[in-house]
Amino acid sequence: MSIQLVTPPAEEPVTLIEAKLHLRVDFDDDDTLIASLITAARQAAETLTGRQFITARWKQVLDCFPEPSLMGVPAGQAFTLPGHAILLAKAPVQSVVSINYLDMSSVNQTMPALSYTVDAACEPARITPVFGQIWPICLPQIGAVSVTFDAGYGTAAQVPEGIKSWIKLRVGSLYGHREEIAVLTRGRIDSLSFVDGLLDGYRVSVV
Repeated sequence: MSIQLVTPPAEEPVTLIEAKLHLRVDFDDDDTLIASLITAARQAAETLTGRQFITARWKQVLDCFPEPSLMGVPAGQAFTLPGHAILLAKAPVQSVVSINYLDMSSVNQTMPALSYTVDAACEPARITPVFGQIWPICLPQIGAVSVTFDAGYGTAAQVPEGIKSWIKLRVGSLYGHREEIAVLTRGRIDSLSFVDGLLDGYRVSVV
């Protein structure tokens, strides 16, 4: 599986003004640097959590559909990750734009939206055929299936404060230490163990 960014986010979760206020910087000389550090910190946080913060469009590419199955929800289980489900690699998912595949004649086809169901409340989001149907037969070739979807909390105002706080703290660290290593002249410096814990509640994992 691979995932490709189709439409990047239109803004960052933390503005330049917010970052400079956190850094206590009141001059404009480093604005370009600070802006780049915000982006770097945001990308690191998205990688650590498996999330998309500001709305963006992604394409997830598969070699084939999961094993065809007519199975529904197994009896007695309130929640499942069935083997025939496609799990989307970014959360939270807002909507599935399209599911495309190459048929046996190498013609690109789009699945009708009414033939599959999306559980976007689950993280990662699940997609399966509707009850009584199976995934279509696709060309046995790498990259034959793709799912295009929109993910993200929405705007910067909708991104949780814990994530924003982590980004600002990481920007502060990157701004204060601009090299790969820090040479200390005296004393001892310990990292603040709670910092990465700010992201713990937002990490997406498959149970």
